[in-house]
Amino acid sequence: MADDKTKAGGTDRQRINVNEDYELRGWATKFNVTPEKLKEAVKAVGTSADAVEQHLMQSSR
Repeated sequence: MADDKTKAGGTDRQRINVNEDYELRGWATKFNVTPEKLKEAVKAVGTSADAVEQHLMQSSR
């Protein structure tokens, strides 16, 4: 199902959709990474925001 952009509330706080530019930019900013790095993390661990955050934290060590 497509995002309903008429409903305010920011990005889905549990899933990352790298195919939506506004979500890609928002999550990249939140995690302080480039959009490319975010896409790599999503490819590695899936769309779960928690899993991506963990992956990014571990890879930054």
